[in-house]
Amino acid sequence: MLHKTALSVNVNKVALLRNTRHLGIPNVVRAARLCLQAGANGITVHPRPDGRHIRSADVFEIAAMMKDWPDREFNIEGNPFQNLLGFVHDLAARGLPVHQCTFVPDSEDQFTSDHGWRFPQDAERLQPLIAQVRALGVRVSLFMDPIPEAMVQAKAVGADRVEFYTESYARAWGTAQKSEALSRFTESARAAAAIDLGVNAGHDLNRDNLTEFIQAVPGVLEVSIGHALIADALELGYDAIVKEYLGCIDRAFASP
Repeated sequence: MLHKTALSVNVNKVALLRNTRHLGIPNVVRAARLCLQAGANGITVHPRPDGRHIRSADVFEIAAMMKDWPDREFNIEGNPFQNLLGFVHDLAARGLPVHQCTFVPDSEDQFTSDHGWRFPQDAERLQPLIAQVRALGVRVSLFMDPIPEAMVQAKAVGADRVEFYTESYARAWGTAQKSEALSRFTESARAAAAIDLGVNAGHDLNRDNLTEFIQAVPGVLEVSIGHALIADALELGYDAIVKEYLGCIDRAFASP
């Protein structure tokens, strides 16, 4: 049975705008709720140590709100060697939902995530942390570049899924290099499927390039989209834009 790709909305940029004032607006929890009401399948947050967008309180407030949406998922991402695991353990201890934990190898002062984990270099230190999170009943996804041979190594350290870092595809979209860039994701997804490793994707996916990506890359279980979706929502509103992104996914699964 073919399952449609889930849409998880990353609300970091809502928090970034809020943090420019001390008024609490826009409200991050309200934004997450509006996206869920519009049909989003989940919410993603990436709390960095400097709190420049999502803050510690946001993580727990959003998780508490997610209890009202038992059929949706809460994904928390970040570097497991910084503050990520503390959040996961605290959420579990409080009985708050966290369904997926995405390990991202970003430094504390990094502008944005810009590369995946390296294998075999990162394998030994990742494996025990993955085991910790999975022991809490939380799915683990590793942020990865589209390297087919690395899929076996990601599976070997205990990951349930990988999240493909899609910036190279987004940058090539609309150019002569698009097909070559896209083929790397297709090959990597096939390599993942061969070993029962789930595939997520995210970074610079948008209304223009999303449908083609899902059509070309087999078995994408979830896309996590923040920057483009929130930017679009400034013009069109959360309800309309979430439905547009869901429409992009629907078109990818429509019969030819």
